[in-house]
Amino acid sequence: MTGVVFLDPGRLRTELALQAAATPPDGAGGHTEDWQEVATVFALVEPVGAASHFAAGQAHEEATHRVTLRFREDVASGMRFLKAGRALHIVTVRDADGTGRYLVCRVREEGR
Repeated sequence: MTGVVFLDPGRLRTELALQAAATPPDGAGGHTEDWQEVATVFALVEPVGAASHFAAGQAHEEATHRVTLRFREDVASGMRFLKAGRALHIVTVRDADGTGRYLVCRVREEGR
């Protein structure tokens, strides 16, 4: 079979909290954003790129990473990983090779 991803499972050693956004009502017709932890996962986090742009009178920094983890049905774009206070927002999720063994997520981290 071609295109199968071979990954040493020992490389999945970065501990991440997988979180989903909850939006409870704020009592004034709107809602608040609250993040709830769904699971703790171990993953391989690899930097992909960084960019900087100027908008609204200030500089904005953004880094992208590739996060590889064991396959889970409950991972989706719009969720985030938390790593030592850093929020990695999930942009895309795909099965690494179609075998249901690993997920590859493209994530975005905004500068502080």
